[in-house]
Amino acid sequence: MAMAEPRKLRGHKATATCCISSRDRPGLVVTSGEDGCVCWFDLRCKDVQFTIDVGTEPVSSLCFKTGNEDILYASHGNEIKSFDVHMLSAGSWKPLESYSYNKDEVNQVVCNGRSSFLASADDSGDVKICSSVQFIPWRPWEVITGGLDAKLVLWDFSKGRSQKIIDFSSDNSGQCLNPAFVHSIAVPEMDMVGKLDKICAVARGDGIVDLINIESELSRKGASKGCGSSSSSRNNVAKRVCLDYSVGGHKAAVSCVAFSQFQEKGRFLISGGNDKTVKIWDCVRCLDSDNNDNRDLLHLNIDLSKKVNWLCTNQSDSENLVVCDTTRVVKVYSIS
Repeated sequence: MAMAEPRKLRGHKATATCCISSRDRPGLVVTSGEDGCVCWFDLRCKDVQFTIDVGTEPVSSLCFKTGNEDILYASHGNEIKSFDVHMLSAGSWKPLESYSYNKDEVNQVVCNGRSSFLASADDSGDVKICSSVQFIPWRPWEVITGGLDAKLVLWDFSKGRSQKIIDFSSDNSGQCLNPAFVHSIAVPEMDMVGKLDKICAVARGDGIVDLINIESELSRKGASKGCGSSSSSRNNVAKRVCLDYSVGGHKAAVSCVAFSQFQEKGRFLISGGNDKTVKIWDCVRCLDSDNNDNRDLLHLNIDLSKKVNWLCTNQSDSENLVVCDTTRVVKVYSIS
């Protein structure tokens, strides 16, 4: 589908790597780049509001402190820094805190719902070359991680012990020849769970997006394998939903997934990939056990000119999809 030309956010001097949007202040978007900077945008305004010089290394990931979006966490190299926006507006670039617990480059940083824990995924072997991590909001002591070993692991971080391992390495259902590395994970917020159930979305290197019922997986004994077919059910033995090329999915590695904040919150799952497309999936249809022929799962396809690095959404009626591709210019699309 041909889309209207996106709005272009300029502020970075090198490739944009990550973007996040505010839950409390619609229109507020923060981006990071390989230039070692973080750019702060208000979509009501024309230009970048201010730029944070984090360091000389690329800034790989961003997150707000839950419940206080004046605090921003940014990862660069093997370090995570926190900044207070009020101090930045006064002209100070000094971080509030600096954390250097990771041995290798941090790929993603997230904050849990109580703002009491940070989780970071890095390139070291400690967590099996972990590329993505998310807290599970309905299980306060658990996180879910994905890695370049093609595994999805549910952890009880209070005990430092894995609860469940899902291995995608033997799943040959993807179209592209790339391994089924886990590049990104999305977990619905608590106010989405009633609509979506207790699921997670997984972006895979072989072009597949998986929707997996976490509670059903935990009820199964032993390690699990990848899905291999498109199927779904919302009961206690829910099967996984595989969104692959046969239902309009990606034809190359999927780099990012996110649940929508716009319109009916959580209604859509957005995925971006190396095939230079962004796909918007109807989650309710995907999870409908009566939709046996998998019709109309793909709500919208957006063709881009570059590969997708990251994406996020906001609550606005327009300018509600933000995409970081392999350029330094961040694009903003209006999804209606």
